[in-house]
Amino acid sequence: MRDTISTTASTEASSPRVARLRKSSDLTAALMLAPFLIAFVLFFIFPMMRAVQLSFTNSSLTQTGPYVGFANYARLIGDADFWASLRNTGAFALYTTIPTAITGLLMALGVNRLFRAKNFALALFFLPFVLPVSVVTLLWQWILNGNFGIVNALTGLNILWFNQANTAMVTVAVVTVWWTVGFKMLLFLAGLQNIPKETYEAAALDGAQGFQVFRYITWPLLWPITTLVLILQLIASLKIFAQVYILTGGGPFNSTRVVLQYMYETAFQNLSAGYASTIAVAFFLIVLTVSLLQAAFLSRKS
Repeated sequence: MRDTISTTASTEASSPRVARLRKSSDLTAALMLAPFLIAFVLFFIFPMMRAVQLSFTNSSLTQTGPYVGFANYARLIGDADFWASLRNTGAFALYTTIPTAITGLLMALGVNRLFRAKNFALALFFLPFVLPVSVVTLLWQWILNGNFGIVNALTGLNILWFNQANTAMVTVAVVTVWWTVGFKMLLFLAGLQNIPKETYEAAALDGAQGFQVFRYITWPLLWPITTLVLILQLIASLKIFAQVYILTGGGPFNSTRVVLQYMYETAFQNLSAGYASTIAVAFFLIVLTVSLLQAAFLSRKS
């Protein structure tokens, strides 16, 4: 009884101290989070709210115009150029999302089997990803140049890769896959290295070999990484701008003009900030919807 009373008294005496320590800890956490929260509000939340506000106005690039309600959104629904750019964006996402994931997986499987040259191969395949877009586009403009490019010279072809409507978007997609696949390979490689070796040893004892090991062990255990890669790549593909703008300028005949380029031209060439904000808001909702649907579909497959 006496021990119980003393324990209770000591607990009550230490309660203020515990409260002070908890308060101090909460304050420290708040101070550490404050810079990020301030930057997040200033550079993400505020611009997003401002864009939504401008989408209901007839604003120019330098002046806020009058409120026009949903007139900009009604215009967007009937805007053939917007829908054409959206189709081009969707085509680019189709050309890059799954091919990048498959290529990254195959490269990761190959690198994971190496022993002595693993680090060299990893650095070699990851190197393009660290290059800026200006360097990547300049390199491929030289490689695929229609007059003196190395590809046409080696194959004997005479194709203007970036200047023909039937090859321009596919070519930009190939350049993008080459540029970004190294990061996806790294994600898959991390997933492969986290699979316990005991799992493969148990499968070998059960007689599993070759493709059976990949189908029943490696692929199911890599599915969470695969889901992450597909979602990240889809979002990145839908946000395509720099490669298209530099390599093709949206041509030929607007066959590669994507949504972000159309929004850029509307804002900075046509000086219509209100309508450009409408495009931005609508495209944000489209990307968000597609990403959520993809995540829901992939989670059902897991």
